[in-house]
Amino acid sequence: MVWFGFGFRGFGQLEQGEGQTLLLPEPVQIRGLDPDQKKILRAAPSWSYSAFVTEDGGLLLSGFVGGSPQRYLHFCGLDCQDVLLSEKYMIVLMKDRVECWNTGSLHPDGTLPEPMWKMAVSAGNKSVFPLVGNGYVLLEPPFFRELPLTVQAQRIALGNEHVVLLTSDGRIMTWGAGRHGQLGHGDVEDVWEPRIVEALHGVPMKEVAAGGWHSASISEGGDIYCWGWNESGQLGLPSKTQENTILYSCSGVTLQDASAKEEDDDDDEDSGYIAVQSFPALIDLPQESEASKISCGSRHTAAVTCSGELYTWGWGRYGQLGHGDIKSLDHPTRVNFFSQTKLSVVDVNCRHWNTFVLCQDAK
Repeated sequence: MVWFGFGFRGFGQLEQGEGQTLLLPEPVQIRGLDPDQKKILRAAPSWSYSAFVTEDGGLLLSGFVGGSPQRYLHFCGLDCQDVLLSEKYMIVLMKDRVECWNTGSLHPDGTLPEPMWKMAVSAGNKSVFPLVGNGYVLLEPPFFRELPLTVQAQRIALGNEHVVLLTSDGRIMTWGAGRHGQLGHGDVEDVWEPRIVEALHGVPMKEVAAGGWHSASISEGGDIYCWGWNESGQLGLPSKTQENTILYSCSGVTLQDASAKEEDDDDDEDSGYIAVQSFPALIDLPQESEASKISCGSRHTAAVTCSGELYTWGWGRYGQLGHGDIKSLDHPTRVNFFSQTKLSVVDVNCRHWNTFVLCQDAK
């Protein structure tokens, strides 16, 4: 299994090859600092740095860390299992605890200072991080929030301002800021306690993802649903960015707000574009492919199919779509690099302006 990365590299977090370009539009293999090339089990990007969990429980950081650029900052012997990043905080899941550091406190001497926050968890915790115990980890203080006893969580995804949760019986719950329709409740209202997405009632789900201001899920049958902000086509729906224009799509009907309609009465061709989708919309992949994994960046989305192909769409300004250019796309498009190199995609992890992909040799 090998990891590849593409997208923003302005601070060196995808440091490969020569040059000082801010973008990496084609996938490159992520290689560790260790001469034995310990396998990377997890890859997690943030804005200016990335973290990699190695098979021996170590942690590699690459990018702008502790106030200076780092090729690789290596922390050994942590029993690290997973990691969650923001610009200000790094939260690490270990075998029996979760610990958090302010990234400004990290220094390039290979030792970690005392964590600013920590919490014990049961050894061998079976939850999918950031789920732990009876709640979930946050990327800002107080760093942990309990879930209601009535909520049995299977997976959870954190957006910039909202949360998407998959229950043990395949339902989806969302809460947080909703002004871009990212909660999927058919409006743009905020919701501060977990609430079922009623539009998906009767459709069991197996995967969820949360982007900057959009959300996505995969049904048990492999269908993709997206909702929220579509400013750059990140929902896989027709998109056109227009100053002072917001389009809302509810129950499959596209409506313009009054101010935008006055400006666009003479431009009928704009009526098919969607900027906010407040209900989940079914997104078709080419060749009726079934999806197995999905992840969302700030304004882009990536999905892995059951046959091991990767499709990406949305904002591509820093090459985060992996198509060898910086074009944005409002429809799912296959990343040909992996089929051309005879690699099968297993997993994908997007964040902000980066995409990391786990691959194996195609059978």
